[in-house]
Order: sequence, then structure tokens, then C-alpha cells
Amino acid sequence: MFGLLGGKLSHSLSPQIHSRLCDYEYRLFPTEPQNLDKFFSDNSLEGFNVTIPYKIEAFNRCAERSETAEKVGSVNTVVRRPDGSFYGDNTDYFGFMYMAKKCGCDFKGKKVLILGSGGASLTVSHAVRDAGAAQTVVVSRSGEDNYSNISRHYDADIIVNTTPVGMYPNNGERLIDLEKFTRCRKALDLIYNPARTVFLLDAQRLGIDCINGLYMLVAQALRAAEIFTGKSIPLNRIDEIYDEIIKEQKNIVLVGMPGCGKSTAAALLSEKTGRECVDTDAIVEAGGEKIPDIFAKYGEEEFRRRETEAVRLAGKDKGKIIATGGGAILRPENRIALRENSTVIFLKAPIEALATDGRPLSESEQALRKMYERRLPLYLETADFAVEVDPNPEITVRRICECVCL
Repeated sequence: MFGLLGGKLSHSLSPQIHSRLCDYEYRLFPTEPQNLDKFFSDNSLEGFNVTIPYKIEAFNRCAERSETAEKVGSVNTVVRRPDGSFYGDNTDYFGFMYMAKKCGCDFKGKKVLILGSGGASLTVSHAVRDAGAAQTVVVSRSGEDNYSNISRHYDADIIVNTTPVGMYPNNGERLIDLEKFTRCRKALDLIYNPARTVFLLDAQRLGIDCINGLYMLVAQALRAAEIFTGKSIPLNRIDEIYDEIIKEQKNIVLVGMPGCGKSTAAALLSEKTGRECVDTDAIVEAGGEKIPDIFAKYGEEEFRRRETEAVRLAGKDKGKIIATGGGAILRPENRIALRENSTVIFLKAPIEALATDGRPLSESEQALRKMYERRLPLYLETADFAVEVDPNPEITVRRICECVCL
């Protein structure tokens, strides 16, 4: 039996990855700092991986370490030797370099800014130096290079986030204003949940090549599985497993004008795929009041506040079909929440086809046209794909499935 040692592990994809790599049992072992000694002395595992915040602690507890682990000063893969002592390796190094290659990163001669100074940062620092980086700067909260003087590094060519800022469940957080880094051409985030952190969403908006940490996670797991079993695994399994997990984990979010058929399409899509259907308007109404009544009693601002909470909650989910209210894209924080963990589809319907019954802001065609003109740029900004709505909902759903390769 093998497993993963770390702090908070409820979001971990490691069991799903290892089950695809090899036929062995793999469990999660969330452990508090005060119980770390007990874990190392009492566990009966043949080997285990290590994640935040124990990679340096694991290094210190290994009787022998690989050359890579010794160089980096951090261990994320541990195996038990016949005498009961531990041997430590660092498969994150391989994982990070695989991830960087997928993003087309050439570190040679570049200035690389690394956010964070923990165990993952140590690995990244050594990897980029070995790859020929001209300058490597590690930014921490209290070090010589910190977030109060980060302006002196606005000339960085490549930025790597190794911190947990923006990671589930604290979606939506950001460390830096990426717009200030005018020379940055690559942005790498070791976080994989959510799939697109605010850091990566900013990079996409600015036209910066970017990638999340799932490739690194799968690649290091493959190398760890080889160490656990002593068997070679084809490298093409990394890309295959990555694609499988992305398809499983990402939500499909439907946005569009009120009355365009989002709820109908979501229900049909749920039936077709077997995925649970979530409606943000239904989450709002779960409080006991219907949306028209909320508008009448408290006004639009209160409804938008409740809607934002519903969108934030739904956006953190995985593998769901999510139908949103027509105005869910109005607030910037909602657009971020909808995009972080999802493929967003804009359902585009002609004005005359929109249903208006029971919709407080859609009482006339003139009002609808003004609303559409105001919201269209926001729908397009939020969506990954735009789909023309057909009078036959089955055809609309077929078009959605083509976009997301279902």
C-alpha cells in the first residue's frame, strides 16, 4: 500500500492518478504537524508521496536520499527499505520540467521569478538554474525579495507560482498584478485546483502562455510509481491521464441572456452525460424566496449579492453542469468564479426567441435589446465557446458536446 502525506488533502487528485498508473492501493494521509513523528514511526506503507507542507521535513527524516533530492534539499517521494529506514527522492523536479516543456518554456538566459520559498520553490529554483536561467529570484513574504519591493522585478521573463495562494478552497485570491510584468511571456502555476487560478486567468487575458500544475502532478506521480514498483511506465501515459482528469474534473457552465434556454439545455446535458445539474438561480431560491420576490422586497443589488454567493459556491465544484442566471456575468468576481474550474459556453439566442415571463428585468423587447448590448461583451469575455441556440434543445446540446469533446 502507498499513499500521500500532507496537510489538507481533501482536494487531492493523487488517488485518481495512481489508480490509472499502477494496480496498488493508494490512500490519503492528512496529518497535523504535531502528529508527523507518529506518522513516520507508525505507518506500514511501502512508500508514500509528500506534499505541502512536509517536503523539507521528509528530507530530514530520510536515512538516504537520491542525488536530485540532495541537490534540491526537498523530498516528495519516500520508500521504505528492508531495514525499515526511509529512502527519499524528488520526483517533482522531473514533473516540473515536463510541465515547463509542455508550456514551451526555454529558461536559458531568462530572468525567472519564483513566488514562494517552500519545498516546491526549492525544486523549481534548482530546475530553472540547471536549465540555464540567467537570473532566478525567489519572492517570499518576509525575505530580501518580497511583495513590497517586487516592483524591482517587473522585468521578469517567466513567473512561476509555487505558493498555495488561489488554491481551493480559497479560490479567487491573487498575489501579484501580472499587468505590471510587461516582459513576462510564460506563467506557470503549480496549483491544479482550480484549473485556472486568477494568476492564470490574468495571464490568458494578457496573452501570456500559461499552464497549471496538473501536468507536473501527473508527471511526478508517474516517476514516483516507477520508484514504488520498479517498473517502467510509458511517458505517453502522462498526457493520456492529464486529458482524462481534465475532462472529468471540469464543470460545464452555461451563460447567456435570460430566457435563452440555459436550464433546459443543462437538464438535457445532465441526462446525456450523467453529470449532476446545478442551477445558480435555484441555489439563490433555496433560501426560501423566489427571485421576483427578492427583487420586489430588496431590490436588484441584494439579489446580485446572493447570486454572487451562489456562483462562488457552484464554481468551486467539479464535474458538474452549471446553469447560471442571465446577469451572473455582470460582476467581475463572478466571471472569475465561473471560469476557474469550468469550460464556459455562451448560449447565443436571437432577442425575439427569449422567454420573458417571470423575469423582472426582461419585461419588454426594448429592455431586452438594451440589456443584450450591455451584456454581450461580458458573455464573450467569460465564455470559452459560443453556441448558437437552436429551437430544438437536443441540437443545442449536441453543439455544446462538440465544443467540450463529449
